[in-house]
Amino acid sequence: MKVVRGQRGAHSLQSASVATIGNFDGVHLGHRQLLQQVRAEADRMQAKAVAILFEPHPAEFFLDEPPARLMTLREKLLPLELLGVDIVRVLRFNQDLAAMSANEFIDRILVNELNVQHLVVGDDFRFGHRRAGDFELLCADGRFSCEASDTVTVNGIRVSSTAVRLALANGQFELAAQLLGRPYRLSGKVAHGDKRGRLLGFPTANLRLKRKTLPLSGVYAVKVMGEGMPETLGVANIGFRPTVDGKEPRCEVHLFNFADDIYGRVIDIEPVQFIRAEQKFSGLDALKAQISVDSARAKQIFNLT
Repeated sequence: MKVVRGQRGAHSLQSASVATIGNFDGVHLGHRQLLQQVRAEADRMQAKAVAILFEPHPAEFFLDEPPARLMTLREKLLPLELLGVDIVRVLRFNQDLAAMSANEFIDRILVNELNVQHLVVGDDFRFGHRRAGDFELLCADGRFSCEASDTVTVNGIRVSSTAVRLALANGQFELAAQLLGRPYRLSGKVAHGDKRGRLLGFPTANLRLKRKTLPLSGVYAVKVMGEGMPETLGVANIGFRPTVDGKEPRCEVHLFNFADDIYGRVIDIEPVQFIRAEQKFSGLDALKAQISVDSARAKQIFNLT
């Protein structure tokens, strides 16, 4: 799979393409259905399957408090590749793109650059300056054919990134997994922290979360997995660490019965059960006492006590 970012990597595609447009946040069952439609039509037309997405999300550009991001761009790429996408076109969402008219977007991106012959999008898709473009405008263009993506429901719930965010916020991790088609996991590279957890008697693996708004916040019983390590149970704090005046979102996970050096490794954090909301304590002694309680509760959830 080829990933094209920015204008330097962009060039006119010589072969025909079948494309779709979206944020693909979470790559949930609805996205999978859409991408399967794209792949099937690309095979029929002997064309390239193209996913067009925006980075950052448009909501992150326009809003001070955008919806929580379920996945970083890096996390999206593997599932997109596994679903048969040949080319991921990453459009940098900035003031220039926000000001681009719907007709200019069709001309420059869809027709001239990507040689789109067939487009699959939701029938409620909007694009272009002030969201002036819609499904009807795309279908009326005439230089490519259009197809609406099929709606996917699970237990009567329309599958969407919004529905996944709501399930996660409510601690409904089984529902989130049903909507996604897999358990929800945060992913990141283990980085050196301030070693405060070790001093408190609870060493942690630290992940910096590259998001404006978090899909999870609080303390959770978690499963942790990564290359070269067994699935390991633990307790994680996800948020801003108010007791120590943390400035950036971070996941700090204390692993049970595990002492290997995993600095620099990419690991996945799978929430199993919500324990409590993040809170600010009076000092490190109070924080240490609460971590002990949280750890005991997580072990109880996993029947480790």
